[in-house]
Parts: sequence; C-alpha cells; structure tokens
Amino acid sequence: MTQQSPNPAPAPEEAVTLYKVHKKIQVRSVSGVFANWRWGFVWFTQLLYYGLCWVPWNGRQAVLFDLVERKFYIFGLVLWPQDVFFLAIILIISAYALFLFTAVAGRLWCGYTCPQTVYSEIFMWIEEKIEGDRSARIKLEKAPMDSRKFRLRAMKFATWGLLAFWTGLTLVGYFTPIKTLWVEFWSWNLGPWETFWIFFYGFMTYLFAGIMREQVCLYMCPYARFQSVMFDPDTLVITYDPERGEPRGQRKKGVDPKSVDKGDCVDCGICVQVCPTGIDIRDGLQYECIGCSACIDACDDVMAKMNYPKGLIRYTTENALAQHWGWRDIVSHIIRPRIIVYSVILVGISLALIWGLANKADLRVNVLRDRAILAREVEGGLIENVYRLQVMNVTEQPHRYTVSVSGLDNIKLEGESSLEVASAAAKSFALSVRVPLESGKKGSHTIYFDVKAEGTEKVAVHEKATFLMP
Repeated sequence: MTQQSPNPAPAPEEAVTLYKVHKKIQVRSVSGVFANWRWGFVWFTQLLYYGLCWVPWNGRQAVLFDLVERKFYIFGLVLWPQDVFFLAIILIISAYALFLFTAVAGRLWCGYTCPQTVYSEIFMWIEEKIEGDRSARIKLEKAPMDSRKFRLRAMKFATWGLLAFWTGLTLVGYFTPIKTLWVEFWSWNLGPWETFWIFFYGFMTYLFAGIMREQVCLYMCPYARFQSVMFDPDTLVITYDPERGEPRGQRKKGVDPKSVDKGDCVDCGICVQVCPTGIDIRDGLQYECIGCSACIDACDDVMAKMNYPKGLIRYTTENALAQHWGWRDIVSHIIRPRIIVYSVILVGISLALIWGLANKADLRVNVLRDRAILAREVEGGLIENVYRLQVMNVTEQPHRYTVSVSGLDNIKLEGESSLEVASAAAKSFALSVRVPLESGKKGSHTIYFDVKAEGTEKVAVHEKATFLMP
C-alpha cells in the first residue's frame, strides 16, 4: 500500500485576466440596399452639420446658439432663456421617437444616424482608400514598420486629424459665429474656451471614430444594455434563419443544398467580416448588434451568386420566424398597443410644440415696482409709484412701442411713453405712475400696463402691476 506524502507539491499558479484582450476588427466593405441607405444618412447628417452654420439669414448665420447674449437663433426663430421649455419638449419628443422606432424595428438609430456610427463609417472609408481593402489592411497590420507602412499610416492619421479638427471647429461655430471663428483661428486670436472645445471635441471624434470604434458601442454606450427592455417578439430585428441555413457547409456554386444534406448557409464568414462590432449574427440576437444591416447585404450578395433565394439573414420578428409569417402578417402585428400609445403621445407632443412655436409671443414685458420707493406724495397732491419695465423684443426687426397705464381713476404716466427697442434685444426703462389721492383707498390696487408696437396691433402686451396708496 503506497503512503501519500504529507506535503504534496502545490499546483502551479495560473494567471487569470478579468479583461478581454482587444483584437482590432478590420471591416470588409459591402454594397447593397442597406449600405446605400446608411451612406445616404451619412451624407444627409453631415451636410446638415458642416453646412448649416455657413447658411446666412437676416445678416447672421441661420443657426446660432449665442451663449454670451443668451439667445438661440434657428432661421427666423429666436429663443430666449424664458423659452427653455421648448428644449424640454424637443428632448421628450426625441425620447419617445427613440422608444417608438426601437419597438418597431430595433436599433435603427444606432445603425444609421448615431454619430458614432456615422463618423466610424467615414473614418473607415478613409482608411480603406489609403491602406486598401480588408485583406490589404490585415497584411499591413502584420508587416514590420518600413517606409511604405509609415507613409500610409501617416497619411491616414493626418487625414483623420484634419477631419476631426474640422468637426470640432464646426461644433464651436454653432456657438461663436463661424466666420468670426474662422478669422480668429487664422489670426491666432481664439479665446480659451473656444480653443478648448475645438481641440477637445476634435480629439474625442478622432479617438472614438478612429481608434476605439466598436468599443464605444460595446462598453460605453448604455443604449445597448437596456435595448432588450424595448424589444418584444413582434419587434423587427436582424435575424439569421437557422431552419433554412443549417447545417452549414461549403459547396460548389449552384448545388442544391438538399442534395448534399446542407442548409443554404455556405459558411463563408462574410457576414462576420462586414460586421463593425465583429459578431456572428448566426449565433442569434446579441446586444453587440447595432442594427446596421451590413450582414444582410453581404449574405444577399452570396445567395445571389449561389443562385439561392435571398433573405437567409433578414429583418423579421421572433414570432414571424417561429410561425413562418409573411410580410402581411408581420406588418399587422407591428401595429400593436404599445406602438399606438407611443405614436399618439409622439404626435400629440409634436403638435403641441408646433402650436407653441407658432403662437410664441413677439413681445415680452416684465413690470417691477421700485421697492426702494414704495409710494410718495409729489407736487399737486398726487401719489407716485416708480416702476421698471423690462421690454424684450423677440423679433428680428426693431420696434417702437407705446406705453399706457390703466386701472385707477385719473391715472397717468409721467415721462417718456414711447420706447425704442432694437431687434432681438431687451431694454429696461424707468417709469413713474401718478394718481390723485382721492382715486383710491389706502393699500394696494391693481393697475395695468399696455405696451403696443407702433404700426402692428398684434404685437401687444397687457401686464398687471400693483399700485400702493399710503
């Protein structure tokens, strides 16, 4: 009988890492219906972003968020700090639109219009034009550093840097007039905050779209983590049809898959190569999928070459896949209670916003009584109260306003009753109001200031104030 050693040798230590080793994803380019849609949104969003700040309007740029003057200009609309609730309504509309689109067709925002997706597409396009297609980039990545690799990498990084810098400059151009900013940049006269935001936003664009790419979607974006809450079995998602595709296997072009005991999937792996997050859609719906539909275009192209029906990877729903529904049944199940609720709320809030903007006042008046002088008796036995009128002309035309007062017998306004206010400006005026002593009892009385624009009866304000009798 063998006797065990009282002190057995310890097991060798094994290092365990808690972090996944990052492997750079070299994305294969793809063409097709969904790729055209994706690039259409890239062009649309970037023409708006880079071009809108250069559009002139009434002697200024069409869209300008002037933080110094505390005024937001959006074409002919001027928003003041008092209009901040419009911003809140826009944010609510954006949230409900996101809920609605996600419930209907998954991560449409992520796949087509998210800035991370858009700029990643642009940066990858630049990378492909300079370094070549996927296979050429993989070879270049493995090759030792030489003059050719250094030249290509330098060209790529420099082009990325110029685009990122222009992106940061454009962002600041929506807060500082872009033409002024352009002159200040070339004359090295930028302010500290302008300099910070240009280079900070440019650096973050370079980092996120050029270096991190899919890591932003996988590890930083919260939307991927809670998207499953907004999905249900009737949500359109990008799906691989395992009943049709399995078992996978390679075969010659045109071979009937049933004759070789295979499904339609030829296991080419192109759907993985075109995925910007590097997932295999054949493993089922995953939180890493951003809904860009690149795998659909790639698979349809392979199916066409093999003379097989398209749609092995397609937009469909969980219920449709399980019950073999056609498009008519899918559409009929998309219109369900939660979609109706989201749509009704979204339409209602949007109409409220439109109505609010259409009926936004062109004139605002605030009346403040001078608290240093509550009430005083002046010559002629009259009682005087002093007020300060804050008149805000929220239109883009200068106006002259006439001021009148009412509410007590024989009440009259002392001083200038005609006021000039420049376009989109606010001006403060001091006014005195006098009444005879017998016009009212001791205490406070309600009076009204009427401010009207000369030549425009629609622009008028009827503002309440308090008059004190000693």
